[in-house]
Formats: sequence, C-alpha cells, structure tokens
Amino acid sequence: MSGVPAVRVSIESSCEKQVQEVALDGTETYVPPLSMSQNLAKLAQRIDFSQGSDSEEDGEGEPRDREWGKQEPEEDEGTVKFQPSLWPWDSVRNNLRSALTEMCVLYDVLSVVKEKKYMALDPVSQDPTAGKTPQVFQLISKKKSLATAAQLLLKGAEKLNKSVAENLENRRQRDFNSELLRLRSQWKLRKVGDKILGDLSYRSAGSLFPHHGTFEVIKNTDIDLDKKIPEDYCPLDVQIPSDLEGSAYIKVSIQKQAPDIGDLGTVNLFRRQPKTKAGSQSWHVKLEAAQNVLLCKEIFAQLSREAVQIKSQIPHIVVKNQIISQPFPGLQLSISLCHSTGEKKNHRASPEKPKPDDHLYVLEHNLHQMMREFHKQQLSSVVMPHPASAPFGHKRLRLAGPMAYDKAEISSLQQSEGLLEKIIKQAKHIFLRSRTARTIDSLASRIEDPQIQAHWSNINDVYESSVKVLITSQGYEQICKSIQLQLNIGVEQIRVVHRDGRVITLSHQEQELQDFLLSQMSQHQVHAVQQLAKVMGWHVLSFSNHVGLGPVESIGNASAVTVASPNGEYAISVRNGPESGCKVLVQFPRSQTKELPKSDAIQDAKWSHLRGPYKEVHWSKMEGRNFVYKMELLMAALTPCP
Repeated sequence: MSGVPAVRVSIESSCEKQVQEVALDGTETYVPPLSMSQNLAKLAQRIDFSQGSDSEEDGEGEPRDREWGKQEPEEDEGTVKFQPSLWPWDSVRNNLRSALTEMCVLYDVLSVVKEKKYMALDPVSQDPTAGKTPQVFQLISKKKSLATAAQLLLKGAEKLNKSVAENLENRRQRDFNSELLRLRSQWKLRKVGDKILGDLSYRSAGSLFPHHGTFEVIKNTDIDLDKKIPEDYCPLDVQIPSDLEGSAYIKVSIQKQAPDIGDLGTVNLFRRQPKTKAGSQSWHVKLEAAQNVLLCKEIFAQLSREAVQIKSQIPHIVVKNQIISQPFPGLQLSISLCHSTGEKKNHRASPEKPKPDDHLYVLEHNLHQMMREFHKQQLSSVVMPHPASAPFGHKRLRLAGPMAYDKAEISSLQQSEGLLEKIIKQAKHIFLRSRTARTIDSLASRIEDPQIQAHWSNINDVYESSVKVLITSQGYEQICKSIQLQLNIGVEQIRVVHRDGRVITLSHQEQELQDFLLSQMSQHQVHAVQQLAKVMGWHVLSFSNHVGLGPVESIGNASAVTVASPNGEYAISVRNGPESGCKVLVQFPRSQTKELPKSDAIQDAKWSHLRGPYKEVHWSKMEGRNFVYKMELLMAALTPCP
C-alpha cells in the first residue's frame, strides 16, 4: 500500500442555492438568495394572529408545534426546526394584543362618561361658605370678558370696512390703459409723437368734407386721489376742436312766406341738449356729439353749395345759417343749421308764448340718410381705370367701338339730382299729403250726409302716397258703392283714378281738390237714387251726371235722375248740384189733378191716363236721418199696394 501512489479526492460542499434551471449545455441557473427585507417579510408571513394570548399558549402549544412541524418539510433539510418558545415575533404579537386591550378599555370608559345612560355623576356636597365668591367679583369678571369679546368684534368689523372700501376704490379707479383700449375699439386712433390723436370725420366712409375732425386723447389729472373718488370719474379725457363743441341739428320746416327776409337766421332755434344715459362714458358722449355736429355742418355745406349752383325759376336764398326755398306759391321751405355751444345761457325769460314745434323730423332723418348714401356712392363708384391712363368712371366710358357710350348717354350719367333737389321734392310731397288729409278731414267733419271715408296706405314712397276715398250713406253702404276714388299724391299734382278707370289730374291747389270732392259727393246722391230705384222695383227713365238745364253751378255740374213707379202712375225727378243743393219733384197722375184746365183739343178719354205736372217736395220737412232714407220713404209711399 505504501508503494501505491496517493490518489487525490476532491470534496465539495453541498449546494446552498437551489437550482432554478439546467440549460442544454449543462449550465445550471440558481435562485438568487433572499435579501434582508425579503427574508423579514417571509418570517412575518409565518405569524398567526388568530391564536390565543399568553394564557392560552400552554393548551395550544401542541397544535402549534404540529403546525410548525408541517411547515418545516418545506424548508431546506439543513435548517433547524423552529421552536415556539424561541420564536422572535412572539413578543411583538403579545404587545399588540395588550395595546388593543387597553384601547378597548379606554373606549369603554369614555363611552360611560359621555353617555349618561350607563352611569350618572353627581357632585359631592361641599361647604357652601368655602367656595362662595362675592357678586361684585363675578360682575367684574363678566364685564372684562364682555369687553374683550367686544374689542375682538370691533377689530374684525374695522378690517372688513377697510377691505370693502379698498375694493370700491380699486373698482372706481380704472386704469388709463383699459379706458384707452375701450376708446380704441370704437374710434380711430393714431400716435403722433407723444400725442394720441383720433379721427371724427367720415372720410373713411366716403366723405369729401374738408374739415379735419381731429381730437386729442389726454389723461385726466384734475382729481385728487387722496380724497373720495366720485362715481363718474374717468381717467381718460378728450379734447375736441372748438367749432365742434356743443350740440347741433338740422331743422326743416315749411312755413308761410315771410314778408321780409332781412331778419332770417337770427331766431333762437336751439333745443335742449339730450340727457346723457346712465353708465355711459363722458368721452363717448362728447365724441358722439362732436361727430353729429360735424355731420350737420357737412350736410348744410352741401345744401348751401347746391343752392348757389342750381339755377331755378325762383332762386334759393342762403342767409346766415338758413336756406330758404319756395316749393309752392305762398310757402317757404326753411332749412336751418342749429348749433348750440352751451356757453351762453339766456337767463331772461322770454315774454313770448312758446310756439308749436313745426320741425319736420322725417325730413331731418331723410337728410342724414341721403348724406350717408352719398358717402356710399362716393366710396363705391370709383373704379380703377384699365389701362392706368384712362379716366375714372364707368367701364363703358373707356371702351371704343359700337358698345361705347355716346354723348347723350354720357351727359345723362353725369346729371344726377343733388341733396337739395331731393329734399325739396320730399318737402313738396309731405306738404301736399298733409294738405290733402286736412281737406278730406274738414269735409268729413263739416258734411254729415253723405259720409266720406279715407283709407291711407301704409306702404308709401318718399315721393308718392296713396289714399282710397269712399263716399257712402249711413245704413246703405252695400247698395251705394258707386263712388270709390283712388288718390295718388305725388310731388306737385294729384292723380285721381275712378272706379271705372277714368284718370283726372289735379294740381296742388287745395280749392281744386275740395271742389272735386264736393262734386263727387253731389253725384253720389243721384247715383244712390238710381241704385235704390232698382232695389225698390222702380224704373229709371233718365240719368245724367252733367245737366245742361237750370242754373249754372260754380263748382262742377249738376246731376239729375228721373224714376217711375212700377205701374207708371208716379214719377220722381231729382236734381242735385254741389252749390244749389237737392231739389225733388213728384209727378202725379192726370186723373188726380183737379187744377188742370179743360182743353177743347183733348177730347179723347185715353189722354187722361197721362201724368200731370210736377210738384216740388219740401225736402227739409221730410222725416229721415239722411237723403237716401227719405227717398226710400217717398218711394214706399208712392208705390201702390199689391
């Protein structure tokens, strides 16, 4: 054995790590060892909190040993079996259980003290003299406590008042930049040097008025910020030109012609300035008033220029701040520029009575509207020439050949009515329409029989209006519909369209329209007798709107009608004139007349069936509310009974 060489034997320790995976090439992958935190968590999972306390450990020791004994085979074979007495977390569990017991006891004690249903606590009787406190000391202590509470409340109220006042002051003291931004959103502004200038003119809308219309924006520094800030304070202010200050308007009126025009333009025509709306900025009110003054001046300048340039039969007169025109004989149209700066106030009361306001607000509104239309035309009518050397104007003016305008068409394009001509035509129409309405109303109030009614159209033009005139008799509106007139009131004349389509043209004279309506009312009575005769069964023997016999009427012509009874024994003849009035004659049978002289020429008895002479009826003594009703009673009395 000694001669045998020694054999080396390698001894390796057992694998402490578990093999997780063996690869195909024989490489073994081990499970990494647990860290301290993972090992602690693993040990904590073994604690069974459902077991009893320390007093129950003796009786439950054997089952616990069995449980730990069941878990031991899962561990490695090299680990030592866990002993319950040597378990490291057993003390922790015991301490937690004791703490839980103490908390439960504390909760029960508090429940007993708080809720009176478990136990009532009565105070222990003591010596009354030992703890007795004088009443003065009690009052002093109460007073001190109340004073302390009151002082705290006062300090809180002062802080609240200061915070509210600061909020109000911050709200009233608006920033200059915010006001400037609000001003910029409504008006055109530009910065020139260190100044901020704005534009009041209508140049961007097409105006050609030479006034610059520039205002300056400044910061309001007249107020002392240390004092109380007024409610209407604004940190921004504007300076407008002196000739645009105050308020202005265009007064348009139609008056009787003045005998002397030397004092025109000196009458006080100013109205009261309108009150500013609550909540509106002072600069906004100033700028709107200044822009209105600028527009009124532009309108008056345009009217004055046209009044001098237009050649009319009766020249227009421009005196101071008034333009005088004569639309109709005896009338004058006055257009005045009324501008009040508000600096001079008349403290003396005027002895004259206030005159009625004859201002035509419709024409003032039309002037503003026409000026804006003129601005729009100036802005949109300019077409850029192609080529650039061609003149401005319509495109066909720059074309050559057969499609180009000739001289007559070019001159017709260049001729257009001015602002003054349009407003004069509108004034003529308004005056003619008002006088027509006044004439119809006066006739309707003065003449009760027949009745005249006027129905004005709501849809009219600035140069033409229409009214439908109906002449009827009360109670017989369905029978008497013969007189229906359509009056088309124009600028200088009135066109009357009858029911049958006849057209009559009347001038602007009021008397001419009144005479025409009176003649139509006279003809209505005769037409009413004709229609009534058809209803009553009488026969119409003759009818004429223009009678050539009898006295001559100064207004129109007289009309007449003759009707006969159904059996032909009686006849009624009616003659009605606009001036002479109504005359009614009744013809009786010859047999009923005793005053007829006997004639030797008429011997046959058949001639006795002819009607005798006419007898006039005292029409004023007839009973009835109107002419047609009286005529109905007369026909009924003369109609024989069946």
